[in-house]
Amino acid sequence: MFWKKKKLHYQLVQEQPLNTPIRDLSFTVFDTEATGFSVGSHDRLIEIGAVHVENLEVTDKIFQTYVNPKRDIPERITELTGISQETVADAPESLEAIEEFYSYIEKNQSDGWVGHYLEFDVLVLKKELLRHKLTFDEPMYMDTLDLIGYLAPSWDMRDLQHYALSFGTKIFQRHSAVGDALTTAYLLVELLRYVEERGKSTLGELIDITSKENGGSAHQR
Repeated sequence: MFWKKKKLHYQLVQEQPLNTPIRDLSFTVFDTEATGFSVGSHDRLIEIGAVHVENLEVTDKIFQTYVNPKRDIPERITELTGISQETVADAPESLEAIEEFYSYIEKNQSDGWVGHYLEFDVLVLKKELLRHKLTFDEPMYMDTLDLIGYLAPSWDMRDLQHYALSFGTKIFQRHSAVGDALTTAYLLVELLRYVEERGKSTLGELIDITSKENGGSAHQR
């Protein structure tokens, strides 16, 4: 049987002119945790964490929710993340949690999404919505790895903590969605300041240096 996917209608980004200065932009920096790494097939969402970055500053506008995956959480994931069956027992299921997340984004008027290995997190959201026969218009998003690749092309693509230590930025609780989102947010601000020092000062230039054409993974609407 064929079915048509319905769209969730949230304003996930503001439309900004390409000449908008980088320091005037705002970003939703987010991370997810799941029951494993096979989110394209059977693994499920168990946490979403996000923080709002505005004018090259990490704000106190933070979002966090656990998610009940309606399946067992493997012991190795509990050891890694601290998230157990008891943690998620009273948590919302995936659709409710994602809608709460999108409401947070809409309220804070983001210009784009940012994350570390962000394509994984976007895939987690896509697959959870697909289970409810839903889709959404993906906003502009970019990966901190692409900014690092632009600034230091000889570096390997490594763990978030490695880069936070390398750039001297704050590290929060690892393998917690909100902790990794905060760590990524502070790293992002530092990376964008370096980008500005390289003479790249606008949204258009930021999209260009992180675009697929230049070896990045930035997604444009």
